[in-house]
Amino acid sequence: MTDAKADNVVAAILLSLFAILLFDFMGLVIKRISADFTAAELSAWRNVIGLIPSMIALYLSSAWIKAGKPWRVRQTKLALFRGVILTIAQLAFYIGLARMAFATVNTISYANALFMVALAVPLLGERVGIARWSAVLVGFVGVVLVMRPGAGTFSTDAIFPLIAAFCYALAGVTARLFDEDVPTPLINLYSSATAALGAVVVAFFFGGFTAPDLTQFLWICAMGFFGGCAVLCLMVAYRMTEQSNLAPFNYFGIPMAFVLGWFFFDEAPWDELFPGALLIIASGLIIVWRERMLKTRAAAATIQK
Repeated sequence: MTDAKADNVVAAILLSLFAILLFDFMGLVIKRISADFTAAELSAWRNVIGLIPSMIALYLSSAWIKAGKPWRVRQTKLALFRGVILTIAQLAFYIGLARMAFATVNTISYANALFMVALAVPLLGERVGIARWSAVLVGFVGVVLVMRPGAGTFSTDAIFPLIAAFCYALAGVTARLFDEDVPTPLINLYSSATAALGAVVVAFFFGGFTAPDLTQFLWICAMGFFGGCAVLCLMVAYRMTEQSNLAPFNYFGIPMAFVLGWFFFDEAPWDELFPGALLIIASGLIIVWRERMLKTRAAAATIQK
C-alpha cells in the first residue's frame, strides 16, 4: 500500500468513527425529546432536515455530475420500497430509544450485519459458507442474551431495535440491486425523501404533529443535522476506501453508546449487555474477516489467470 492510499484509509476510518459519533448524538437527542413527540414525528423531522446534507452530497458527487446530473432513477419502485423500509426502521429504532436503555438499543441494532448476510443469499444470490453462517449463529445468540427472553428483566420493547436492525439490513442489501451507474447520493436522496413522506403520513394517521417551542425546535434541528451529516460522512468515507477496511471499526459504536448513555442518562446496563455484546462484536468481525479473505482469494485467482 502506498503512502497516499494508507493516508486515505486512516482518514476514512477517522471519518467513519466521527459518523458513528454523530449517529449517537442523533440518538441522544431523540431519546431526550421522545417524551414530547411521537416516533413518526421525529422520523419526519429527521428526514426533512436531513435532505439538506443529502442535497449537498448529491451536488458534490462526481458520479452524478459525470452522469449528466440526472434526477430520476430507472428503478423507481426499488427506490420507493427502500424508502418505506427505512421509514419502518426509523420508527422501530426511535420507539426503542424512547423505551429502553440507550446502549441496549444500539447494541441490538448491530444485528443488522447478521441479517445482511442472511438476506444476501435470496436477494443477491450470494453463497455463504459455514464460517459466515456460524458467525451469524453466534451473533444471534449474542442478541438473544442481550434481549434476555424469559428473564425477569426481559421487555417486549427489545423487539423494536431488532425490527430496526432487520429493516436497516434490508435497506442495505437492496441498495446493491441498483444499477452500478446510479450515483449513491441520488439513491440516498430518494430514500430520505420517501422516508420523510412515509413518516409524515404515519404521523398524521396517529394524531398529527405537535407544534414545538423554540427549545424543542432547536433540538429537532440538531437531530436532523447530526443524522444528515453522519450519512454524508459515511458516504465520503466509503468512497475513500473499501468497505472491508471500515467495517471492523463500526463496532466502536457499542462502547461509545454505553459511555454516552451512562454520561447523559445515568444508564449502565452491564448485566443486559454482557456477554451478549461481545458475541455480537465477535460475530461481526468474523464476517468481515471472512469476506475480506474471500475477496483476496478471488483477486489472487484473477491475477493467476
